[in-house]
Amino acid sequence: MTKDQAGRMTDETPARDRNEVVLRGTLATAPEHRTFGSGASLARLLVTIRLSSPSRTDVLPVTVWEPDPELLSAVRGAPVEVTGQVHRRFWTDAEGRHSRVEVVADSVELGEVPPAL
Repeated sequence: MTKDQAGRMTDETPARDRNEVVLRGTLATAPEHRTFGSGASLARLLVTIRLSSPSRTDVLPVTVWEPDPELLSAVRGAPVEVTGQVHRRFWTDAEGRHSRVEVVADSVELGEVPPAL
């Protein structure tokens, strides 16, 4: 039960916020892999997305927690499809406060690398 604008109780479910993203592109570089003291594993990817209309190229950072070993051996130029959520991270260092927007992946699918010509 929720309240409507007049304060009356109603059975209607309020609209839910969504944070979902799907990226299809290629790896700009090989994945960067880190293992922390806790044993947690992290891969950072840069995914290049080229759009023809309007003509635009974006390179977006993607974080993958506990990545598959296959992903860690991926090479620059490998086709990739990422599903996940957009997150904004904050940190402070000697230079001040910073933030970064990244995609935190729920899943990453690698495609076949086309043969070199």
